[in-house]
Amino acid sequence: MIDVSTYQKTECRGLKAIVLENESIRSVILPDYGGKMVSFFDKSIGYEWLYQAKNESLTIPPYGADFSEYDSSGFDEMFPGIDQGPHPNGEEIPDHGEVWALPWACRPTVDGVELSVKSPKFPYVLKKRMRLHGNTVEIHYEATNKSSKPFPFIWTPHALLNMNESTEIEVPAGMNQVMSVEGGSEHLGGWGTNHTYPETASLKTGERINLSHLEPVEEGTAEKFYFTEPLSEGWCSLVQADVQRRLTYRFPKEKVPYLGVWKTRGGYRGEHNVALEPCTGVYDDVYLAEKIGKASSIPAEGSYSWKLHISSEQL
Repeated sequence: MIDVSTYQKTECRGLKAIVLENESIRSVILPDYGGKMVSFFDKSIGYEWLYQAKNESLTIPPYGADFSEYDSSGFDEMFPGIDQGPHPNGEEIPDHGEVWALPWACRPTVDGVELSVKSPKFPYVLKKRMRLHGNTVEIHYEATNKSSKPFPFIWTPHALLNMNESTEIEVPAGMNQVMSVEGGSEHLGGWGTNHTYPETASLKTGERINLSHLEPVEEGTAEKFYFTEPLSEGWCSLVQADVQRRLTYRFPKEKVPYLGVWKTRGGYRGEHNVALEPCTGVYDDVYLAEKIGKASSIPAEGSYSWKLHISSEQL
């Protein structure tokens, strides 16, 4: 197949949008809404991977907004942290980081698009170059530190994915233990509770549950857990057997060494979705991650680069 990609300016849900499209994939990005990817559509089977909220139009959040009050569909960038709280340099990180609620500058490239954002109070610039290649969207990131001191950070793709009873998570071999970080999880317990993976015992019922599945299917629950050890390989996947497709994330494990998983079955905003979150630091809190040696850092007056390739593959 000849891979011919197109770049198009359009409008999506009332906002300026960029469309990258080839024979296999259609990707829609909202530069003014945090550089959000609002759609990743597999054209070969007519399947949308990214969860879509019901909002007919979108409102751009102001800096420092409460994430829960705005649109949660699609793929938002989390940087330089996730939890609201102090950064190691003393400044306050807003809820879910800064960049999801900032407008990104946008310009076309020879084969895709480049987006960039500058922090209003931290000394960094974050850039991402995006292009399509076959059934894959390739995203290359570079974070530049303008200060004379190292800059600790956590980045993760907060990409909420559609799910149903067929959804299954795949991770590299040897990922055998997770830690709960969602205080309201009835099955996994509060922050810091460890479990074997994929099978463990529910703290609510005592029954065996498989964390790689979306079971038990019940209303009003939400879970988030992190694998306690770094990834043995740089990939993770979500399998949809009902449409014979696998969504695979590939990334350099030396740059993006950790993996978190989010699941909600109505326990957050009444939504039903799942997120695979490869990340540069753990437990959502960059202040904590830096203290325990599990944050990444941009060198003083230097840069930190990584990539994320997202592929819709046939089973």
